[in-house]
Amino acid sequence: MQDKAPGDPSVADQTGGTHIGRQGKRRSKTIAARRLSRVDFSDGLEIDESLHALRPLTRADCANGPRPCPWVACKYHLYLDVSTKTGSIKLNFPDLEPWELQDSCVLDVADKGPVTLEDVGRIMNLTRERIRQLEQAASVRIKETRLAHEYRTYTLERPEKAAPVAGTGSPDSNS
Repeated sequence: MQDKAPGDPSVADQTGGTHIGRQGKRRSKTIAARRLSRVDFSDGLEIDESLHALRPLTRADCANGPRPCPWVACKYHLYLDVSTKTGSIKLNFPDLEPWELQDSCVLDVADKGPVTLEDVGRIMNLTRERIRQLEQAASVRIKETRLAHEYRTYTLERPEKAAPVAGTGSPDSNS
């Protein structure tokens, strides 16, 4: 068997660090709901109920708020995702803290305008190819909606264009 060189991209860091072959990114980490009961959340900090009153309720409230956004429980925050089906938590950036994110809010990204697949991949910690696959699947699902079917069958009322005459010459040339 041939030994791999330490700088070889196919060799993962033995300490659990970043895999070099994936452009230095660390894959997301999912915590299953059944394991959450065993996770110790007591890090010495008490939950301050008065913070709930400070949380923005509308986009207008948070648009000019601090960035990166401190409200990781918001459904538009990029730090983590919570599955509504399983209750599991997916940490999109397990090697970063929420305040270290360059882009923390999906709505801020949308306000910037169109972005490339590569930018979306960087923002969501996914590859460009995975973003393309998700975009394709979403496009198929959108095309199958009732509204899309109604739009396809809807036609604008336009004046009919005159059909070209079968003969190219004068009407008398056919005799």
